[in-house]
Amino acid sequence: MPNPKRRHSKSRSRKRRTHDALKRNSLSACPNCGNLKLPHRVCPRCGFYSGRTVIQIAE
Repeated sequence: MPNPKRRHSKSRSRKRRTHDALKRNSLSACPNCGNLKLPHRVCPRCGFYSGRTVIQIAE
């Protein structure tokens, strides 16, 4: 099995790792209550999606 002859420099290792960071979830505001939610999902606070109430939330 081949092994590297020389160690990789710090800059080369860091260039490779630039894409390893986690990305933040994009959030959108609910048009009914204004709560932040994931896009294309039912609002967990009011149960509103696509212009209508989809689930009943007990308060």
